[in-house]
Amino acid sequence: MTRPRASISVELGAIRHNVEVLARLVAPSALMVVVKADGYGHGMVPVAHAARQAGAPWLGVATIDEALQLRRGGDSGRVLCWLTVPGEDYDTALREDLDVTAYSAAELDEIAAAAERTGIAARVQLKVDTGLSRGGSPTAVWPDLVEEARRLETAGLVRITGIWSHFATSDEPDHPASDAQQKVFDEALDVAFDAGLRPELRHLANSAAAILRPGARYDLVRCGIAAYGLDPAPGRTPDLGLVPAMSVVTQLAMVKPLRAGDSVSYGHTWTADRDTTVGLVPVGYAEGIPRHAGNRAHVWVAGKRRPVRGRVCMDQFVVDLDGDLPEAGEQVLVFGPGTAGEPTAQDWAEASETISYEIVARIGGRMSLLHVDSGEVG
Repeated sequence: MTRPRASISVELGAIRHNVEVLARLVAPSALMVVVKADGYGHGMVPVAHAARQAGAPWLGVATIDEALQLRRGGDSGRVLCWLTVPGEDYDTALREDLDVTAYSAAELDEIAAAAERTGIAARVQLKVDTGLSRGGSPTAVWPDLVEEARRLETAGLVRITGIWSHFATSDEPDHPASDAQQKVFDEALDVAFDAGLRPELRHLANSAAAILRPGARYDLVRCGIAAYGLDPAPGRTPDLGLVPAMSVVTQLAMVKPLRAGDSVSYGHTWTADRDTTVGLVPVGYAEGIPRHAGNRAHVWVAGKRRPVRGRVCMDQFVVDLDGDLPEAGEQVLVFGPGTAGEPTAQDWAEASETISYEIVARIGGRMSLLHVDSGEVG
């Protein structure tokens, strides 16, 4: 084949543009670009390289394995990872000059043991649970964690480079939980300061809070979805000129006529109310196309939005061409930046009753991932 059956195209110029926009917005706070989960489906190493080119001093990932992949890809800057389980390879993490996160004294002691074995003082950030009730130290045992951190820091085994937490409702600016969480975070910082810790960084804000809550920017913000050009709080954020970096492209496998009364796909959930034409799109939920989007989402074919008809299948779905007869092989833009009227990842999210994060992070399967660089974007 001269072109991929289906591909994800990522514009690296858009990544650089978005990072530059966000960095200017949050200055003088520093910017961490979060590249976990293969860069939210955009390809972690190329995205990380583009973010560094745009001046990002920090990258963030969930796991040590992801951080090591960045190192193998040539990245040598500051990287924070934050999701570990007992028995992690902290020795390698320290040798690769990574910042790791501790939620508990037991985790901190495991990191310190690696420092003893390697002779390398560990750079550690402490995470406090301020109300998300997910990862992070419960506030009830936070004083014990910071005391242990201070003891290990005094012993030369660790250096506490940051204290941080994560919002639960920052995409809802009027939700009272954000004020409550920030208050708990400030109290946790006071406890740490009283214990003698002097972290390099304090950070709480994700993409939505970085944009909508300037008072939560502290020393650094962590931007994930916004760096990829997607809105972290649809309908609530100002237009910053962010550019969606991902487009998903395939081609029509077949075009055929339908008569009024003909039904489409499994379960016959859609029946034509008129004579029409339909196109077969050769991707499905194995490629991350949401099954919930059947009869609700649209794609772009031959200059028009075309509605998905019937259920999305594992390998394919059907779109209504409204009597038009494009040829098999005609390009199908599943979603893109929206500049020509095509559906966006946010449109697919709304059709699937989910968020754009899930749309871009899940897309893939048998699709090719292509990175392009058109230079300046935006």
